[in-house]
Amino acid sequence: MSGTGVRLGALVLPEHSGRTGAQVWRRVEELGFAHVWTLDHLSWRSLRDRPWFDAMITIATAACVTTTPALGVLVTTPNFRHPVLTARQAMSLDQSSEGRFVLGVGAGSGGPDSSALGEAEPSPAVRAARFGEFVTLVDRLLRDPVTTVAGTHFTAQDVRMIPGCLQRPRVPLAIAAAGPQGMRLAAEFGDFWVTIGDARAPGGQGEDSAFRTLRRQVDRLAQACDAVGRPVGSLRKLVNLSRVAPDPYGSPERLADLTGRCAALGFTDIVVAYPRGEGVFAGDLREFEDAVTHVVGSSDREGTY
Repeated sequence: MSGTGVRLGALVLPEHSGRTGAQVWRRVEELGFAHVWTLDHLSWRSLRDRPWFDAMITIATAACVTTTPALGVLVTTPNFRHPVLTARQAMSLDQSSEGRFVLGVGAGSGGPDSSALGEAEPSPAVRAARFGEFVTLVDRLLRDPVTTVAGTHFTAQDVRMIPGCLQRPRVPLAIAAAGPQGMRLAAEFGDFWVTIGDARAPGGQGEDSAFRTLRRQVDRLAQACDAVGRPVGSLRKLVNLSRVAPDPYGSPERLADLTGRCAALGFTDIVVAYPRGEGVFAGDLREFEDAVTHVVGSSDREGTY
């Protein structure tokens, strides 16, 4: 935890396998991150033709070689996952990680993930309705030992969820949202709200403009919480800093300053991408480790929620 009280997390892309992957996960734990995440896509942007592994199995590997940080996916979507299987995997990961798993969920977007199963890409209205049903059903599946639901988009018939989640009343949900319907879902069901800033062009804004976008989003989240009668302070707020600010760990002071700016907006958690050798999220590993060590310090290495 930084001096601002913001918990610092790392995003590790699911491109590492075997011993190399285990070394990366062990190293991010050694650096003292409160939480560590991976992306849940079938393929992703400029890395579509590069090695890319399943997010849930990647987190299972991480759970086997770490003991402290919370572990999560950013974010699972109904583009290619069914809520029954998603809930089963989340329960299993919560048990195998001894209560450290966080399930990130989002509505998904167009592109390869949306078309990979051969279905027509849904309209924005259908996508939003499908996501609402997805979140509602996942929440119920993770809470109840037996679930039967017949919905418009998803059905669960006599589904057993035994032994259930180790965390109670269920695995925490980190809900990615930018629009009003998604914000309301985060307010109703979320333990975390997740943002990457402008979802239409992540990383495409200047830094000051991106922080103005974050401020507007935080304000809309507060309004959504008010509408459902929930204190906005009861919801953790997580931003992927590597999609908002260029070179977020160029120096220890740079990361500390950005962390402070996020804290001032009300964010409780930030994520920075583990550096890659080239392309997206390219960076210097030594600079990354120096900046993280400076911000995290040694006072709080507790990662569970």
